[in-house]
This record gives sequence, C-alpha cells and structure tokens, in this order.
Amino acid sequence: MLQFSRFVFIRASLAIITLILVSFIVFTLMEMVPGDCAERYLAFKNSQGSVISLADIDAERIRLGLDQPYLKRWGLWIINAFQGEFGDSCIQRLNISQLLGQKFWLSLGLCLAALTLAYAIAIPVGILAATSKSATLNNSLRLVSYLGLALPNFLLALMIMLFSTMYFGNSLTGLFSKEFRDAPWSYERVMDFLAHAWLPIFILGWSATAFAIQTVRALMSDEIGKLYVTAAAARGVSGRRLMMRYPARHALSPIINSLGFDLNRIFNELPIVALILTLTEAGSLLIEALARSNDQQLAGAIIFMLTASIVTINFLTDIILALTDPRIRRSIVG
Repeated sequence: MLQFSRFVFIRASLAIITLILVSFIVFTLMEMVPGDCAERYLAFKNSQGSVISLADIDAERIRLGLDQPYLKRWGLWIINAFQGEFGDSCIQRLNISQLLGQKFWLSLGLCLAALTLAYAIAIPVGILAATSKSATLNNSLRLVSYLGLALPNFLLALMIMLFSTMYFGNSLTGLFSKEFRDAPWSYERVMDFLAHAWLPIFILGWSATAFAIQTVRALMSDEIGKLYVTAAAARGVSGRRLMMRYPARHALSPIINSLGFDLNRIFNELPIVALILTLTEAGSLLIEALARSNDQQLAGAIIFMLTASIVTINFLTDIILALTDPRIRRSIVG
C-alpha cells in the first residue's frame, strides 16, 4: 500500500510539473504575439472611432500590469490559472472565466461523449474482428474503418447538413433551440440539448471510432498469438472466457493509456466542426480568438484548460492501469 501511495504521489507531481511547463509555454507564446493586450485593445477602440494616444496606451499597460517583469507576470498568471481565474479578455474586456462559463464544459462534455461512443463501438467490434474467421465480416469491418479514416469529420458534417436541409428542412445546427439558448438549466433545456448534441458527438466520434477499431484489432491479434493464451487454452479455458480473461484484458491496457491522446485529437477536430454546425462553445471561441480577434488571453485560457483536462485524464488512467493490470501493479509493489 505504501508503494502504491508513492506511485500516486509521483504521478500527481509529474502532472503538476507538466501543467506548469505547459503554462510557461502558453504564456510565452502569448507574449511573443506582436503588440501587447493594451495596444490590441486600444487599436480596436481606435477602429471604432475613438482617438487613442501613446499616453493612453502607457496608462492601459500600467493598469493591466504589463509593465511588470515577465517572470512575475507569468507567476501571477499560473497561480490564478490554477484557481480558475484567467483575467479579462483582451478584446471583449470581459472576465474570461465568465465568458467561457459553461461553454468549455459543454465542449469537454461533447468530446468525452464522442470518446465514449468511439470506444463503446470499437472495443467489441475490434475484438470481434480479431477473433472472427469470417472473411466477409473482416473485410466489411475493414471497409467501414477505412471509410471512417478517409472521410474527414467536417465533410461528414456538411453531407449530413445538406441531406437534412434538403429532405427535412432542418440544418441541424447549434446546440440549443432558440428559446433555450440563454435559458437557465432545466429538464426541458437538458432534453433540448440532447436532441441537438447527438450530431456533433456522432461526427466527432466518426474518425475516432475507425481509428480505435484498427487499434483494438491490431492489439488483440498480437495478444492472441502469444504463448500465455496457448497455455490457457491447453488448461481447458476456451471461448469468450479465454478471450476476455487473457488477450482482451492485456490488449485494452494500451487503449486505456491512450485516452488522453484521443481526447486531444477529438478536441483538435472540434473547432472546424463547431464552425460548420455553428456551435457556440469553446471550440468556436478558440477559432475566434486565434484567427479573427487575435485575443491571445482567451486562446491561452482555453488551451490551458484543455491541457489540464488531458493531464488529469492521463493521471487517472495511470491509476486505473495500476489497479487493473497485474503487470503494472507488480512493477509498483515489487
């Protein structure tokens, strides 16, 4: 038990160090963008007709603390970030935590739901593909997985939207109906959200499912041919019990360990899907901040929160693997 507690402490420490390093990289990239927050905001005000002088820029820079040393500003930023406070948006002049509000959690929920859908389909299908001797079944599953890898998510979204608009008169865009868009959460709003959220979840899970099927199939095929499976079969273990107790159990460990990577890959696809489906969540905000308004404070906050979510999932998967995989558990306790 002492060794396992030590393992948890080391993994937690590594997770915190990773977040600190990521925060330094993100903050440095924010600082490298030409012009600071004061200049960008006042330039925006100038474009709206206000007359801005150099004295105004200097005063705004002092008000925002941009005259402080770089390391001091980074230290304050990371301390506040760990408390969920990222300051104000450079352009919109709104508190970033309030601006993101539920949008980041909606985005994370969509990505996690897509990841869950992908593995709920891929694990049994991948195991079936690896153990089945039917050429027809294997070729069909291979065709479906290749199609999932070859057809981009954004193109699938456009195809579904076009079909739905032509035949049903509904473009299937947005996460809420008009009457629930700004309403407080209630049972009716939850049901309205679920009625809209299935499409981005399906689209985001499309390529993730195809990739996971290929991965599970390859891992299972590799494990089935190993000597410990042959030995278990020689002892009389057979059928589903043999597959699930031995090769499947060992083959799924790398899958669990890659959850953070897969979540990152799904979130990377979210912004373009969000633009196509006009989703009002963190993915669309990230595109707006990076490509349109150059609001690096907002973009940095979203990237840091995503990284924190991935690091947390990686930490939890390490613990789960240590509890479920005897090989990892033995390496910890000796």
